[in-house]
Amino acid sequence: MGFFAPLIKVRKTFMLTFSVFSEEEMLSLGARFILLCQPPCVIYLKGNLGAGKTTLVRGFLNGLGYQGVVKSPSYTLLEQYEIGDKKIYHFDLYRLYSSEELNFIGVRDCLNDDAIIFVEWPEKGNLFLPSANLECKIEFLEKGGRIVELRGNKCSNEINKSSL
Repeated sequence: MGFFAPLIKVRKTFMLTFSVFSEEEMLSLGARFILLCQPPCVIYLKGNLGAGKTTLVRGFLNGLGYQGVVKSPSYTLLEQYEIGDKKIYHFDLYRLYSSEELNFIGVRDCLNDDAIIFVEWPEKGNLFLPSANLECKIEFLEKGGRIVELRGNKCSNEINKSSL
């Protein structure tokens, strides 16, 4: 009998934490997400109402050159953008009653696209959503501002906190 070593898949992972004290800083951080997000990419956005999730997405879109209005998908559930050759989908699942409702808004079609997908309140769609490449958690600070924690596995060796 030969020796069989278990197959171990090694992934490069990272965690970065930022303190953000203004809307402009949140927009700037969102714009720098371009370094981390190349299609296909799924980004989970976690945080309380008003934490700045949509502001972060607006910064990302502005960083790609988008000049239009960026609306929260709270009521529409999905906002779609095409910038150059990139497709970006922004979901807000807060108002979902069950993850099965994702079928009705076309989430499977979006996931099959070569796109960048932002998902607010991903825990509401856990049965139908793939694992995130990047998870962004935004928490309020007691004396104003936010703490933004990024965790992910889609990161080059050159990317570190100073490049973001």
